[in-house]
Amino acid sequence: MEKKSYTLEIGGRTMTAEFLDLTDQAHGSVLLRYGNSTVLATAVMAKEAREGQGFFPLTVEFEEKFYAAGKIGGNRYQRREGRPSDEAVLSARIVDRTIRPLFAGHIRNDIQVVITVLSIDQDDPDVMGVIAASLALGTSHIPWNGPVSAVRIGKQKGNTALEVNPTYLYRDDTSAEFELIACGKDGKINMIEFGGNQTLEAETLESFTFASKEIEKLQAWQEKIITEIGKEKVAIPEPETPQEVQTLFEKEITPKLDSAVFSGPGKEGIGALHGAWKKLFKENFPELDSYIREEIFDSAVNDILHTEALKNDRRADGRSMTEVRPLFAQAGGISPIIHGSGTFYRGGTHILSIATLGGPQDRMTLESIEHQDERAKRYIHHYNFPPFSVGETGRVGGFNRRMIGHGALAEKALVPVLPPVEEFPYTIRVVSEAMASNGSTSMGSVCGSTLALMDAGVPITEPVAGIASGLMMSDDKTYKVLTDIQGPEDHHGDMDFKVAGTKNGITAIQMDVKVGGVTLEMLSEALEHARNARLHILKTLIAAIPESRKDISPNAPKIISLTIKPDQIGLVIGSGGKTVNEIREKTNTEIDIEDSGLVYITGKGEGPLKAKSIIEALTRVFSPGEKVEGEVVRIVDFGAFVKISPTTEALLHVSEIAPFRIEKTSDVLKLGEVVPLTIKEVDERGRLKVSLKDADPEFLKKKGITPKAHTQNKTPGPGNGSTR
Repeated sequence: MEKKSYTLEIGGRTMTAEFLDLTDQAHGSVLLRYGNSTVLATAVMAKEAREGQGFFPLTVEFEEKFYAAGKIGGNRYQRREGRPSDEAVLSARIVDRTIRPLFAGHIRNDIQVVITVLSIDQDDPDVMGVIAASLALGTSHIPWNGPVSAVRIGKQKGNTALEVNPTYLYRDDTSAEFELIACGKDGKINMIEFGGNQTLEAETLESFTFASKEIEKLQAWQEKIITEIGKEKVAIPEPETPQEVQTLFEKEITPKLDSAVFSGPGKEGIGALHGAWKKLFKENFPELDSYIREEIFDSAVNDILHTEALKNDRRADGRSMTEVRPLFAQAGGISPIIHGSGTFYRGGTHILSIATLGGPQDRMTLESIEHQDERAKRYIHHYNFPPFSVGETGRVGGFNRRMIGHGALAEKALVPVLPPVEEFPYTIRVVSEAMASNGSTSMGSVCGSTLALMDAGVPITEPVAGIASGLMMSDDKTYKVLTDIQGPEDHHGDMDFKVAGTKNGITAIQMDVKVGGVTLEMLSEALEHARNARLHILKTLIAAIPESRKDISPNAPKIISLTIKPDQIGLVIGSGGKTVNEIREKTNTEIDIEDSGLVYITGKGEGPLKAKSIIEALTRVFSPGEKVEGEVVRIVDFGAFVKISPTTEALLHVSEIAPFRIEKTSDVLKLGEVVPLTIKEVDERGRLKVSLKDADPEFLKKKGITPKAHTQNKTPGPGNGSTR
């Protein structure tokens, strides 16, 4: 086996890149180790361009193998990996969003990057995947403007030190202030994923700066490797635009371009002009590649949007650079059946978010290679993007990587403001439906979901709003940040910078670019613009619903909790679950018992209260001196046994029945009779002795039984004590 290795110390651990002949058919590959985690990245490019391909065909796959964690995985009928987990999809998106801007847009050869997780310890494979993909592409013959590097930065509450590449356990730590994944090259950043606990803008920018310095170390290391073993890049020339095409465009389209781009949507808008150009091109140049047609149009729109923004502060819809489009917010109003809903408009982006509450049994079970045990997910956020939202036809139902990514971003933004499970034990699912789309439906989903959660009565600590900012730049010093980007600015702009948070700070950031990267100065300005816009949007949300509803919907289940001793769990469950199932059926509830002894009872009406009283009775612990009632269930010569709870019987000795001598217990007590009692004694084995006379000395007298009457009613005979 041929092998060449390179090492780098980063984040207190050793990163090793091994180049083997293990995958010698791939055009580029690397085995990347970090600690005890290992990923394999391969890159392959098709020899020929795909016929009729209208876009750059890059695919990134992120393969998680259960063997990487020493697990069999899968279900018992098919012990193999199924569809990619959401974590794998999000990791693939991180790699894709990082490497894609560094390819020339005219390439029409299929390029596929596959990252396979071979082993995992505590280091996140997503950051490793970016670096491995960069090395695989960088050392291959595939034309690519890399390398690019990635780093994860974390910070604990109350700690000024920033951590480099904290383990994936970090994200489960409640003391984490924030977590950042930043990717970039040449002192710039081109991809950001950030989750914060209402983190201040200054701290966020500090983390960007810190990450950029760590990226420089990785960058120098990668460049050294590529210089030593990298293959010569193949040249894929960009198709030239024939002069006659240019002439036709300038004659028929260019004069109409300004009014089309800056008129907004409609028949005279950019879409109509694009359609007219397609028709002209097909009629005059049917033999030419569609790339030429699209490239000349997109370049013209791109140029005019950039020029007008940079020179004249002019935007497609006439807004100022920092102006947010008209807003509308409504909490509820959809249906009384729904537990909570929120409707949010920001210009042409319209979102409907629906919140549904369930019990602990509704939590989503996650099986991943990163955690040895299954985990239960309490907050679930789903995002849907139906074709009608952009005026198109297409497949309805199902989901794709974009939907998973947008849902995960909105979820990340809202999790920090959810109440602790101890205070609000509900499982929460929010579904955001993009009803109309014209720029950043993901951030619209954050706003709509805040309204839905508050309408459902979820006591969130703060409302959360989100906004997307864009960028038009010609170089590092000549640029304009645009607040609340819409369609053309999103498509033709250089950056999509999504920021969500509360009035106190940031909860989530996601950034993609279409250029090599953006500077820290640009990010600083974008953060400030986003903060001002966020505060503006929050006013509209709060006006719609100032605080969470005091009560949850009557259609939502009620949850009651109580705590029992861990050694009583078996008592409540019963043999084979018999006891707990009987309680469930009797009260029409769901009962969940945690190992700590915390019991959640979920149901409607009076069911949860009834189930709680049954469990409390089952697990009641009695103390000397306590007053109780008991049912006589067995009479013996020396007294009676009384049932004082569903699972507890106590001895009522004959001497404790009355303040006078009782000759025969059956003469004064009857089976099924309920009597007042005082707990007399609890022995070391938990057995109880009780007293009727201490609880009510007059009990027998009230029944007409007195010492004299009791004695007179006796018939002399052996064993009845009457001859004494």
